[in-house]
Amino acid sequence: MRRIDEQYTRTPFYGSRRMVAHLRGQGLAVNRKRVQRLMQQMGLQAIYPKPRLSASDRQHKVYPDLLRGVVVSSPDQVWSTDITYIRLRAGFIYLVAILDWFSRYVLAWRLSNTLDGAFCLEALEEALSGRRRPGIFNSDQGVQFTSLDFTGRLEREGIRVSMDGRGRVFDNIFIERLWRSVKYEEVYPKDYEGGAEARCGLGEYFKFYNQGRPHQAIGYKTPEAVYFGRVGRSSTAVRGARRYRQGD
Repeated sequence: MRRIDEQYTRTPFYGSRRMVAHLRGQGLAVNRKRVQRLMQQMGLQAIYPKPRLSASDRQHKVYPDLLRGVVVSSPDQVWSTDITYIRLRAGFIYLVAILDWFSRYVLAWRLSNTLDGAFCLEALEEALSGRRRPGIFNSDQGVQFTSLDFTGRLEREGIRVSMDGRGRVFDNIFIERLWRSVKYEEVYPKDYEGGAEARCGLGEYFKFYNQGRPHQAIGYKTPEAVYFGRVGRSSTAVRGARRYRQGD
């Protein structure tokens, strides 16, 4: 599972067949059935390059994708959320985060041993605990995000709910890039022993990510500085966001 996690982070387009070939090339005697089972346990989707940690529930309302053609030009215009797998030395844990698209600022995050919706709702409550609200809140169609508790909370705040279309693997690309940074810069080097160590380490990392880590996409400013309006964002970054949405 550790090898699969590392390779999937490098090449998220790998399904079970390619993953088997990679692992065999590493000298591991594995078959496809085992790799499929492990990827399913980890929540990795083998059909298209999107971690499928949140299975959909067709009984819940699915909202339209509101981001097609949208130019993200200011903080709080779009927030998004997603879940990723975090490996531990003995087992694993799940991480959810809520991100402001324009500034890349991480508004809230939570860890959980299970994929129930409680930890996602807790992260949402933290993100909404201040006075700021997004115009659009985007997620995938997972049951954690389509639940009445989650969408109802957003609608009570007057927030428009947007959900990725099936197979639209780049709709949440900014938070996918966050996961790569979290894993390469924090999770893999630290190799957490357990959940308590992960919670402490990720707490320190997200503080650094928001306050101390310059981002090329926002003119080498920090997410916190851009989110709270302490600096202007470069026009190049804004043009890049426009090209991404129009060329999707």
